[in-house]
Amino acid sequence: MMIKPESDKFKRDISEYGIWNLSSAKIGNGVEQLRDDNPNTFWQSDGNQPHYIIIQFLKKFRINEVWIYLDYKTDESYTPSRILVKVENSFCDMVEIKLVDFEEPIGWFRINLEERNSKGEVIKYIKYKL
Repeated sequence: MMIKPESDKFKRDISEYGIWNLSSAKIGNGVEQLRDDNPNTFWQSDGNQPHYIIIQFLKKFRINEVWIYLDYKTDESYTPSRILVKVENSFCDMVEIKLVDFEEPIGWFRINLEERNSKGEVIKYIKYKL
């Protein structure tokens, strides 16, 4: 568990530039609640699995990490145990880039999308519309 970072000269929150879509949502638990920074509100899906969030950006961004708040105690039956991050540059070329498993998670979690060499230098990062 980590504390969600604030934007700074090295990192910035680009979520406001995305167009957000959900696979399904219960009334009162949709995109607005997913994005409101209130840990007491959240997205609840209301359909068949898999459940997904699609974020479309109109221009390319360098994406180093994805942050998500999960709370198993508050939202037990809807808390994900696995998150798969996929990206694409154009229609129909979706690529899986990161799979993360969780066990009864509580708090902010960082999903790192960079790869570094032994010197700590970034050798791979995501440069897609996520």
